Amino acid sequence: MDRQTFLRLADDVIARIEDWLEDFDPEEVDYSTADGVIKIQFAGGKTFVLNRQIATNQIWYAAGVRAWHYDLDDSNGEWHCDKDNHELFARVSETVSEQLGRTVSLTGSSE
Repeated sequence: MDRQTFLRLADDVIARIEDWLEDFDPEEVDYSTADGVIKIQFAGGKTFVLNRQIATNQIWYAAGVRAWHYDLDDSNGEWHCDKDNHELFARVSETVSEQLGRTVSLTGSSE
């Protein structure tokens, strides 16, 4: 994929996560974005980071001591882990849910 296409698709991912995070109480979950990076900050100081990696056409996500690399699946437009094939938005939902101690879903609204 060419650089411009990757940047557009990766920025769409970041924008979707940013839109989702806006529904949370900033005292519980806050975020900041800058040039292809979104930092998800939790009460207590823990931070998760999602960023685009232009050199590899991947999105990288780090949550605590765990980290994953995602490639675009051209057949369905989803981002899947290059190790075990799980889907990016499902993993973000899972890790944020674990941190908050309640179930939240990126495909739905926070509960």
